[in-house]
Amino acid sequence: MLKKCLDAMIPLLFIILSAGPAFTADDGVMQTINSATTPLDDGKRVDSVLPVPSNTVPVKTKYLGRLFRTETRKDKIERFKCSQCHNNKEVKITRAAEIAHGDIVVVHGGQGKPLACLTCHKEDERDYLVTELGSRVDMDHSYQMCGRCHFRERRDWVGGAHGKRVSYWAGERIVKNCTSCHDPHSPLFEKRWPKTYSPPFNK
Repeated sequence: MLKKCLDAMIPLLFIILSAGPAFTADDGVMQTINSATTPLDDGKRVDSVLPVPSNTVPVKTKYLGRLFRTETRKDKIERFKCSQCHNNKEVKITRAAEIAHGDIVVVHGGQGKPLACLTCHKEDERDYLVTELGSRVDMDHSYQMCGRCHFRERRDWVGGAHGKRVSYWAGERIVKNCTSCHDPHSPLFEKRWPKTYSPPFNK
């Protein structure tokens, strides 16, 4: 058995030893790097760490002991704050609810138990969401409420396997919020053909 292992290692050792000179300072890759004469152009340099965008918030769940950030939600809701209309004042506009929310179609939850507006929206404080246990959730941290039912997706999102990273790989980790990709009222993506993310190479 030992002889077979040694016989298998000899060709591998030969390859490693013969490739070694290509990476010495005398020739090969290192020689190319050392002999480069073009100076660095600071105007073309890309910073490896981007500044943290202002429209992000720290996620209240740590990943491997480190905090990360997600995109805000409230600044993307056209009619926020909700309390501008949902208050104790008399509504004098005819068909106000239809005008404000007529475009919303709730297709969320099972057929036997579909979700209603007040399943997620806090009835007495409309600027907030609410969990099934009655805990108030800030809309910028909607992942906390989504994760109560979609706990597997939330676990994958925290770990980086679900969702999209916003920043470069260097620096602080910033990811899209659940509602950045999913319509909270109708979150299921319709079946569709895949689309390329990048433009063709010839453009």
